Amino acid sequence: MKVPVIGESIAEVTLSQWLKENGDYVALDEPICEFESDKATLEFPAEAAGKLIYVAAEGDDLEIGALVAKIDTSVKAEKGATAPAPEKETPKEEATSSAPAPQKEASYASGTPSPAAAKILKENNIAAANVSGTGRDGRITKNDAVQAAANKPAPAPAAPAETKPPAPSVAFSRNETRKKMSRMRRTIATRLVQAKNETAMLTTFNEVDLKAVMEMRKKYQEKFVEKYGIKLGFMSLFAKACAKALIEMPDVNAFIDGNEVVYHDYADISIAISTENGLVVPPVHNVESLNFAEVEYKIKELAGKARSGKLTLEEMQGGTFTITNGGIFGSLNSTPIINRPQSAILGMHGIQNRPVAINGEVVIRPMMYLALSYDHRIIDGKTSVTFLVKVKELLEDPVKLLLDL
Repeated sequence: MKVPVIGESIAEVTLSQWLKENGDYVALDEPICEFESDKATLEFPAEAAGKLIYVAAEGDDLEIGALVAKIDTSVKAEKGATAPAPEKETPKEEATSSAPAPQKEASYASGTPSPAAAKILKENNIAAANVSGTGRDGRITKNDAVQAAANKPAPAPAAPAETKPPAPSVAFSRNETRKKMSRMRRTIATRLVQAKNETAMLTTFNEVDLKAVMEMRKKYQEKFVEKYGIKLGFMSLFAKACAKALIEMPDVNAFIDGNEVVYHDYADISIAISTENGLVVPPVHNVESLNFAEVEYKIKELAGKARSGKLTLEEMQGGTFTITNGGIFGSLNSTPIINRPQSAILGMHGIQNRPVAINGEVVIRPMMYLALSYDHRIIDGKTSVTFLVKVKELLEDPVKLLLDL
């Protein structure tokens, strides 16, 4: 069993977890382990039936074609265990002859305290079994109980409690723990450093008044859900606004390949999704051609697959622009890092009711800071600012977005 070819860009994987124990019998196509690649976690099925023999260990980094395990195909599946044979019955005659002789039954009164004696024994915590009765048929009398209480040994003095030092406060802990980075986290780290080192990255900021968007969602949310079966969220509105601006400003939607610039007549927008293993950015294809409900459904589908570890490599590939929303975690502002080879990324942030001046008056509006990080090698400052202003205008007057104005 060797590491199969997973994708053109993947040369190495990590054996993250064995799903079967060493020496277990495995059936054909039964998953035996999980591989963690740069982009996803994949199950590795058995190529034959037989006894599994480990070769690689959990946490090992394996190149494509490296040996993972062996399967001994000469071993067959074990049949179910047979039920134990019933014990041989003992003949009646034999049982009768080996039975012990009947004992003489003890008197009911023997060892039983009288009501007064029972009270004394209970007060002195004395078991009736430890008292000899002198009454009729061995009954424990009051005098027997009094005598037993008088002869009761004094309790031994308690040993002094062992003095122990107080447990150290957690605040003064000096413990350290080392844990190997997951392959996905290592890949994310490498690519982020590459993005910082290999691009002329700058960030421009603006803020958007979301009053019109929030009023539109409040007014039409119920009808939207009734027709499409899904809520109208902020992400589809931002994605559609960005897609429209990207088609109008192709430089922001392009990327550099060597000495050439690759332009796109479509907007495949990658949506940043936080998972337990790290951030993934699967793209929603052709956002410019989808309606709001279709965008919402696609984002929901990708988020569900990402958090359950079921994203395929095909679903992770591509993307011409990225949107990340740090606002869901409480971020007020940030400078997102470009998702290479793309040339720009939009950062959404938290919505805050803030006083703003509109037509000479101070009013309270739901405001959000927007950040556009871009590669200055391909996108000029004027282009980046104009792009962000276009997105701002479309969100502040969503009718323009709906009418494609």
